[in-house]
Amino acid sequence: MKKTTLILVFSFFALFSIGSLAMVNYKPELKKQLKETYGSLLEYNKEPKAPEPVEPLPEETFAVTDLKVFKGRLSKDAYEDHLQAAELKGIGLIEDEKRLFQLVEKGDLVEANSGVGYHVDDLTHSHPYITKASKKVLEELGKTFQALAGGENFFTVTSVTRTEEQQKKLSRRNRNATAGESSHSFGVSFDISYIRFNGIKAYDQKAIKQLETVLNHFQQTGKIYVIKERKQSCYHITVR
Repeated sequence: MKKTTLILVFSFFALFSIGSLAMVNYKPELKKQLKETYGSLLEYNKEPKAPEPVEPLPEETFAVTDLKVFKGRLSKDAYEDHLQAAELKGIGLIEDEKRLFQLVEKGDLVEANSGVGYHVDDLTHSHPYITKASKKVLEELGKTFQALAGGENFFTVTSVTRTEEQQKKLSRRNRNATAGESSHSFGVSFDISYIRFNGIKAYDQKAIKQLETVLNHFQQTGKIYVIKERKQSCYHITVR
């Protein structure tokens, strides 16, 4: 009796399996559904497909089409505007070297080393550190100048951040140095020479006009304040 029952059960499942396969073969929709449902279970042990290589994005090219032809004299911003911008946008008054290097260690001030279109001179009365936002503007100035002048032309930065202590010592030796608070003591000001281009100290009228074209553009777009300091032969720049 048990043997007969087992034979009947086995026969039933065999017929059911054959019928199911037949239905799958004759019903493409059912075959597709079964494949979508159980396909992932059958492929779990297969090697994963390697991701398709992604082509790198082309590098952005720097254009100077927005620069207007500049004629005449560069506008002179009031020193009060420089100082006000320094107090609002700067890192706070930097009293001495101890405070300056604390800010450097914290990352609030970064090194203003040479880059595209500009070179930082060997500094004797200041330190080559400025805020991150100010360095970004300096880099933009350098790239714009080089794009306008062509080749590998660059201008020279002759002064960057001076501590309040340095400023007081400098004002005692140099009458042109500001007595009291200076925008240089907030980490957002630097000086660009107009008699030093490409490592050569000379009066290059063409390079001066190109530099003034760049400075005028950044001045008019509200990024910087500018004063032309004739006795120091530089443009005093404060990032706004």
